[in-house]
Amino acid sequence: MRRQCARIVAHSAPIQMASEDRPKGAIKRMQTTSPGGADVAKISVEDFNQLLKLEMPWALEAGLLLDALGPGTAKMRLPYDAGMLRPGGTVSGPTMMMLADALMYAVVLSAVGKVPLAVTTNFSINFLNRPRPADLIAEGRALKIGRRLAVVEVSIYSDGVDDPVAHATGTYSIPPNR
Repeated sequence: MRRQCARIVAHSAPIQMASEDRPKGAIKRMQTTSPGGADVAKISVEDFNQLLKLEMPWALEAGLLLDALGPGTAKMRLPYDAGMLRPGGTVSGPTMMMLADALMYAVVLSAVGKVPLAVTTNFSINFLNRPRPADLIAEGRALKIGRRLAVVEVSIYSDGVDDPVAHATGTYSIPPNR
């Protein structure tokens, strides 16, 4: 079974993956409401991708683009490039860390709105399986959105593989005057 990542241009309904498309251990249903109670994302896919273009051009150079966004949830794909490989033919850890952190930022903004100065204050990643040379797909969700801090988790998959290759958690600081 090969998982596909469909591009969702404008999204106001909850994201749901068909069970046959969902890898084992994946988020079973992306939340329909953010921890703050909203039922739609506070930033659109287009707005987030525009933010990447203007504020983080390195992310676009790497190929990162947000595919789906819901309230407190997001999905992103990093297209495969041979430059992502480390010796031994596996995707490098820093590449997966970049993807996870960028997706965490999207999850936070989906819950709090466009707050460019929301920043990572803590980041932890566990590398679970050797990623094969393929696109990387990251799925994330907010665990808690508070007034000053947001806690997010991300699972990363090699395209076409059911088991996650990495799992990351992170905390973002949300500026008080947003």
